[in-house]
Amino acid sequence: MNANQFLKAVSQLQGWREYTFLLALAERSFPNYALFADAVGLKTGAKMRHLLDIGWDMLQQNTEETVIPQLLAKLETLSPDVDAYDAYGVYPAFDFCQLLEQALLNRLNPAKHRASDASQMATATVVNFIELSEGEGLAEDELVRLLDHHPLMKEDKLFQRDLVLSFKRQRTPTTQFIEQTREEAANDGVSNLGISLND
Repeated sequence: MNANQFLKAVSQLQGWREYTFLLALAERSFPNYALFADAVGLKTGAKMRHLLDIGWDMLQQNTEETVIPQLLAKLETLSPDVDAYDAYGVYPAFDFCQLLEQALLNRLNPAKHRASDASQMATATVVNFIELSEGEGLAEDELVRLLDHHPLMKEDKLFQRDLVLSFKRQRTPTTQFIEQTREEAANDGVSNLGISLND
């Protein structure tokens, strides 16, 4: 699947497929939030984990629509203020919150397509991290080359592409399929930035 085919496939996601895609992107970036919260002494990691778990549960059970604004309000209270911290980690942590927000908003208004923007948002988290950690002082063409060949970029691309391909083969969101998708997204606690909850 080339880049154009991928973009087209993401733009065509709808219903439970789009929601699962958004959740999986959030799941992959969750360690970025948890580790940041831990590093700055916020006691919000477990609460955010619970919120993300509720998001997954909603795939298997019908949730009252009135619950979702409450979840969104909760998410807002747990989201870090990027202006309040000097640490770079606040940005990937905030990006995670944005992805989870897109998933919850998708439940509220499934007609509005969100997957394409969320896909780019998730990739941008990786791009910004590489630029910051390894891209200083590089000319533009060198930076492009760095990004093209970087293992984190390849990993992100592969993860998103495999997700989309798995939806093509799957007719309904069976419990087994959802669990498998969730497990692959969780990636043994390693985020899209290659940082691990187990470190």
